[in-house]
Amino acid sequence: MKRFAALFDRLDRTTATNAKLAALVDYFRQAPAADAAWAVRFLTGRRLKRLVNTRELREWTVAASGLPAWLVEDSYEHVGDLAETMHLLLPDAQKNKPSPALHELIEQQIQPLRQLDDEARKQRVTELWASLSGTERFLLNKILTGGFRVGVSKRLVTRALAEVAGVDSSLIAHRLMGRWQATSEFFQRLIAPASDDDLDQATPYPFFLASPLEDELEALGEADEWQAEWKWDGIRAQLIRRGGQTFIWSRGEELMDGRFPEIEAAAQALPNGSVLDGEIMAWRDGQPLPFAVLQKRIGRKKPGPKTLQTAPVAFLAYDCLEHKAKDLREQPLSERVKALDKVLARADGLHRSEIIAFDDWQALPELQAQSRERGVEGIMLKRLASPYQVGRKRGDWWKWKVEPYTFDGVLIYAQPGHGRRSGLFTDYTFAVHDGDELVPVAKAYSGLNQAEIDRLDRWIRNHTRERFGPVRSVEPVHVFELAFEGIQPSPRHKSGIAMRFPRIHRWREDLGVADADCLEDLKKLLPDLPR
Repeated sequence: MKRFAALFDRLDRTTATNAKLAALVDYFRQAPAADAAWAVRFLTGRRLKRLVNTRELREWTVAASGLPAWLVEDSYEHVGDLAETMHLLLPDAQKNKPSPALHELIEQQIQPLRQLDDEARKQRVTELWASLSGTERFLLNKILTGGFRVGVSKRLVTRALAEVAGVDSSLIAHRLMGRWQATSEFFQRLIAPASDDDLDQATPYPFFLASPLEDELEALGEADEWQAEWKWDGIRAQLIRRGGQTFIWSRGEELMDGRFPEIEAAAQALPNGSVLDGEIMAWRDGQPLPFAVLQKRIGRKKPGPKTLQTAPVAFLAYDCLEHKAKDLREQPLSERVKALDKVLARADGLHRSEIIAFDDWQALPELQAQSRERGVEGIMLKRLASPYQVGRKRGDWWKWKVEPYTFDGVLIYAQPGHGRRSGLFTDYTFAVHDGDELVPVAKAYSGLNQAEIDRLDRWIRNHTRERFGPVRSVEPVHVFELAFEGIQPSPRHKSGIAMRFPRIHRWREDLGVADADCLEDLKKLLPDLPR
């Protein structure tokens, strides 16, 4: 645990990519394989399921610290991060207590908490608090609360592991996909010489991601070197058929078994050794349905007949990554789409993502402007000669999205952020007019620069009207322009609507509260949903 805590400190002290990379390489070269496997899991964002709820942790902190409950709660409100609050309030650890190995702490102390009764869990956690100090105890709290974060990307961790293993980073990225357990054996396979023969047959490939188009179309070169297709508003997924089994993986590396039975049924017609990249869409009669329809399916692991009828889905394939068990990713897109057409010719229930025919760049802007009417987000541009790469590599795949919706809203609530922002009010709630009252319609935490965040934080502290735990109600004075990608009905919200990906576009200091938008105008944007 000491070595992992030292790694966390090194990573937390710098913003320099090379320094972070060096810290990761040093750790993976020195750490025992069993510890390194758990470090990989945490550093790539795979957290443990929470085994202790926050109420219990706060109560146990009161008991262990000897402080009154009100002071613990007030401290939590001030700090904004429960793990750090507990770390600061708990008494110093017992001296001369040996620090456990990271894998021993997780496997022998933390994971067994789910089998213990309330009193035994309290005793176990209290003993751990007493045995660890400094960063080690802070990390223990982060793991317990499910809030472990550190400022490194999965891509940087992949680069470090590739350097340690002496293999290409794309191979490491592939090995990190899919189902795996944090064991010593897994880590040894992860950094083994180049061979993927022992990969689980359900393992997907790392996704290739497009970059936002920022330049003029003509800057891409000759138009006939590119393929254009619609940018669908669904769930990016890989559809795998291997060994007589079907697997559907989301871009977030979630195995979605049983959630889309109609797609799984259609995939049975695929030849073994097939991997398709595409989009899961709410779909009826050859047309896309609003994303709100697809959301009815996302959280249902076993959809019933009514859900299947009211929220039908389809898989729209736009790339073939594996054909007859052969990895096609190094082949140019022009060859991969030929393989895709061959594969789909045998699977009637799967759909080919539409390719947009165009002769020159001047033909595309008018089509792109029709995106909302077609139920899509814009246009994808892919170089025909491009291989299927790993992650977001600029130059070959571009996404040309329509401009987002915007509205002017009034700041009414604020609360502290997390991690480095836990001491600042950075999470905001915005409202619009509904008759004589302001009704909250969106929460946003991104879009302001640091100077604006600092300035707004000072204002919030001086203009708080009420407190509700960590949330503060503020004077309705400031107006912000917010951007969002979509809107749908929501009976769970007082406003009756919910927005997709709201973020702050700019601080409208030129506007007063009376200039903010009305709820009625936002509701006019609601799509017509099927019943």
